[in-house]
Amino acid sequence: MVEPVLKWAGGKRTLIPRILDMFPADYKKRTYHEPFIGGGAVLFKIRPESGSINDINPRLMNFYKVVQEKPEELILRARQYTYDEEAFYKLRDRFNHVRLSEVEQAALLLYLNKTAYNGLYRVNSRGEFNVPFGRYKNPTIVAESRIRMASRVLQKVEILNKDFSYVMDYAQKGDICYLDPPYQPLNETADFTSYSAEGFSSMEQERLRDLCVDIDESGVLFVLSNSYTEPIVKLYEETGRFIITVVQARRAINSKASRRGAIDEVLVSNIRGNKLRLR
Repeated sequence: MVEPVLKWAGGKRTLIPRILDMFPADYKKRTYHEPFIGGGAVLFKIRPESGSINDINPRLMNFYKVVQEKPEELILRARQYTYDEEAFYKLRDRFNHVRLSEVEQAALLLYLNKTAYNGLYRVNSRGEFNVPFGRYKNPTIVAESRIRMASRVLQKVEILNKDFSYVMDYAQKGDICYLDPPYQPLNETADFTSYSAEGFSSMEQERLRDLCVDIDESGVLFVLSNSYTEPIVKLYEETGRFIITVVQARRAINSKASRRGAIDEVLVSNIRGNKLRLR
């Protein structure tokens, strides 16, 4: 398995077996699309031969583009950074306020991802990264082999920075989509969707549900994950066309320690049985 390069809230490492169990048996032969790539755990596990990845976060997609095209430049740049509190805040300020080259922006994102508190990516209303310094004994900032292996995987996919609805123009009948949106908050104070300044509202959740209906009608296969909340379950139940499964996932990244650990999530899919074959 190729390991993800970044830590990312909502990462799917513990759910990968359940997700892949829902995929058709020949999923490795199918074109794969992931409109909310995040840390990319599923992508790097299956290593598709073709497809697309996307996210609304331009810094994240710039990072993957640099990993794809300039992994050695990324490694060299990120190795220059020092792990200490004073350096962290200077580099965070540079990340937020200086016009950077693609490689430097990617290197700083990698550095902040590995040294900020609990691996969080969070921005304020101005789009500024505002996670404080994290205190680690000896963090690995530049995992060179992971970056190189990830670069090989990313050669096979198109990297985009669009609205998630792009997939209607890209996915063809028989393709597979994995949809992992910013989750519906479990309660009013648990809003951990602020990795983009715009957030991800209930209206966006409804628009995503409508997209699932559209791609289902197009013959595209999908699995979607989200938090186990009444509004989310109701959204997909009322279509009368999808399979909804409650699963347990482990969460290691959250700003509050009490919200880490095992939590219930839902997997929604239009794949009925994993014996489906490409025609």
